[in-house]
Amino acid sequence: MALPPCDPAAIAADIAEACRRDGYAVARAVFSPDEVANLAAAFDRQYADGLRHPRSFRHGNFHVRVAEDPGIGHTVRMVQWPSYGDAVLNAVRLDARLFHLVEPLLGRDVKQIINQLHWKPPGAKGGDYAFHQDSRFRRPREAFRNLATSYVQTGIAVDAHTAESGAMRLYPGSHLLGELDLAPRANILGTGIAEEALERLGLDPAKLVDLVLEPGDVAFWNPYTIHGSAANRSAHDRRLYINGYVRAADCDRGEWTWRDGQPVPLGKPVLVHYEDLHRRPEPHYVDHAGY
Repeated sequence: MALPPCDPAAIAADIAEACRRDGYAVARAVFSPDEVANLAAAFDRQYADGLRHPRSFRHGNFHVRVAEDPGIGHTVRMVQWPSYGDAVLNAVRLDARLFHLVEPLLGRDVKQIINQLHWKPPGAKGGDYAFHQDSRFRRPREAFRNLATSYVQTGIAVDAHTAESGAMRLYPGSHLLGELDLAPRANILGTGIAEEALERLGLDPAKLVDLVLEPGDVAFWNPYTIHGSAANRSAHDRRLYINGYVRAADCDRGEWTWRDGQPVPLGKPVLVHYEDLHRRPEPHYVDHAGY
């Protein structure tokens, strides 16, 4: 469900209702053109820095995923937790407008377990994501309680997201089906969008919808909502800033984002998804797997 432009606090209840009913929602024009331009510049900085790495790189929770794309060569697919070092990206994830939009779903004490930049440059052959549910990546299970009602993923569009540019495709109502065996592959990135995975489970691909976004729009989706995306066939980039929030009482991991509605600054990195954070926090190159 897409909602018209409005003050985030005024439409927050509608966003929550749509997420509970459909598994996703869109708030239009939350961020201004100037704010989007600043966000795009931050993306460009992270991309340029990422290109300097010959392989995927990790330093604590900060992770740069690079690839050799058949269409454009050496590229950056994603960066995880850039907010530790980028003031612009850090300010956006703590923005009061995002808090007002997620508060009806999560309450006033909120942690964050996803802070991620995604690129789909024009001409790239990869960058597609097979259909999946984000619940697949919430491990260990005991650390993420009441997943269906305690977590929401948000995505801020930096560019226009259309079917041609590789917008997300979602299956409305699929969040009510529980966790499904959608992606037996170890890796969902760059392996094809695979509508046959839906048919195998008796789901009709004709019910899929494109998550069409304009720069500054914010999308919301449930961890059980089925979604994927194809490669970018347009002439422009397709960038998305993803921040995943969770009700603090239902999660043993993650960085605090808001306590009683007030932003919490980042300190020393805490355990999120990188299991070896405390054993191997130093900068090092890695072989990517499982995403």
